[in-house]
Amino acid sequence: MIRVVLDANQFVSALLKPSSHSAEILSLVKKGKIKLLVSDAIISEIKGVLLYPRIMKRHGRNRDYIEIFMEKLKKIAAFTEGEVHCDAVRDDPSDNKYLECALEGNADFIISGDHHLKDLQSFKGVTILDPATFLKQIKK
Repeated sequence: MIRVVLDANQFVSALLKPSSHSAEILSLVKKGKIKLLVSDAIISEIKGVLLYPRIMKRHGRNRDYIEIFMEKLKKIAAFTEGEVHCDAVRDDPSDNKYLECALEGNADFIISGDHHLKDLQSFKGVTILDPATFLKQIKK
């Protein structure tokens, strides 16, 4: 099964645009077609971003909805232990958590729109793609 790590903005995109590529990827996760990998650090960032006041205003969901969303996410994702550390993204060290999770969880892909990650293209065997390119590649 394909194993993926999604950056926090993919979850925001999925909530804001249910017809987005990010939402389609989450749908594949829910259907068990691909495996989502997360770490505690990633879960914390996703929740924090979804609870930003300006983001909440855009997606129109309340705190309770976000809490339920996060609980469901935790149930369908595979957690990594957070034992792998790297310092590959020097311009934005907070992005290293995605690389660490991917390495520890033997991910095939990191899916991100963040240029700090996308500029790497791959990292120690993990391919880094934007959502649209990822979907095109797995449909081949």
